[in-house]
Amino acid sequence: MYKQYSFLNSLICSRCGKKYDPSVVQTVCSCGGPLLTEYDLASINENVSPQDFAKRSPNLWRYHELLPVVDEKNVVTLGEGMTPMLRAKTLENKLDLNNLYIKDEGILPTGTFKARGAAVGLSKAKELGIRKISMPTNGNAGAAWATYAARAGITSVIVMPKDAPKITRCECYAAGSRLYLVDGLISDAGAIVKKASEKYGLFDVSTLKEPYRLEGKKTMGLEILEQLDWKAPDVIIYPTGGGVGIIGIYKAMKELKEMGWIDEISTRLVSVQAEGCAPIVKAWEQKKSESEFWKNSETIAFGINVPKALGDFLVLDAIYKTNGSAVAISDREIIESQLETARKEGLFMCPEGAATIAAARKLRNQGWIDKNETVVALNTGSGLKYPEVLDFNAPLLRPEEELSL
Repeated sequence: MYKQYSFLNSLICSRCGKKYDPSVVQTVCSCGGPLLTEYDLASINENVSPQDFAKRSPNLWRYHELLPVVDEKNVVTLGEGMTPMLRAKTLENKLDLNNLYIKDEGILPTGTFKARGAAVGLSKAKELGIRKISMPTNGNAGAAWATYAARAGITSVIVMPKDAPKITRCECYAAGSRLYLVDGLISDAGAIVKKASEKYGLFDVSTLKEPYRLEGKKTMGLEILEQLDWKAPDVIIYPTGGGVGIIGIYKAMKELKEMGWIDEISTRLVSVQAEGCAPIVKAWEQKKSESEFWKNSETIAFGINVPKALGDFLVLDAIYKTNGSAVAISDREIIESQLETARKEGLFMCPEGAATIAAARKLRNQGWIDKNETVVALNTGSGLKYPEVLDFNAPLLRPEEELSL
């Protein structure tokens, strides 16, 4: 029995192809491109089979050979991973689909898929001896990284827009993070973090400015394939802000194909954004390889309010290479889908996740999705983290009054 925990080989620039040593702290390439991990896939294939994963604990670390942590003692975990794939039978009828699944990331620690990236990113940070991290966030990523940093004994400095959901601000505070609010967008928070990191020697873990958050997000793709008995779905619909999730899912599929665990990448990837902030959609419609900064962005789906993503070219590449699509959804459609999914399936999705259901409806109505295709929609978080989105008034009764239905 082999004893190697990870088959991490190197880091490679996603733009120029320059190689880097993963045993020392790395950020982005000298050309500015994000770094991606490379593994000895041939050795993994010789030592592990898909059936081996099924015998392991139901968390994302079951895929440790394909993750960057070299020594198991450095793993920082709260039990994240292996979220359910829920068959949405009632919504299938509503959307005229025969095989609709919702992968529910809302049950993860801190209530969103951000726990995946935080778990792997902070585990590797611990392994590399990093003691202080900093990051800009729209809320959920900051909450997850603050929480896992506390678990790892690492100091965190978080900067988020002042309009970020209160719950995520409370999570950062509760975890002991140094939390700062900015009167602006995540791009403004990013500029502040960059300066502070250089001045105070903090390790900036902004989206794709360190290589390992992506590897945590990659496990969503691995889980989807395993939960479907290693048969790739026809369509995966994903809400896109920084885009690390869709990049990670595509990376997982490429690695599985190279190992021969899937015959081909037949899944079409769909990037979903809000109409009030849709730089990826606009770039895709114009057949461009990169997006432009989206001015005056605004949407209730706070997690995808990202005017310009560092990895936009990687998101667009994943869409183009899989013959996918990019769809913009209105805030009204998001709320309608959020309520419909809660009332028809009992699943209270976050606004970003609800956008994927609206996108599935739109693409089915356009004929882009066939009725018999297998579709996976990602719910990236719990609706409980956004109590301010649904504005309603329940009838107030005096103790002596009766219900009137």
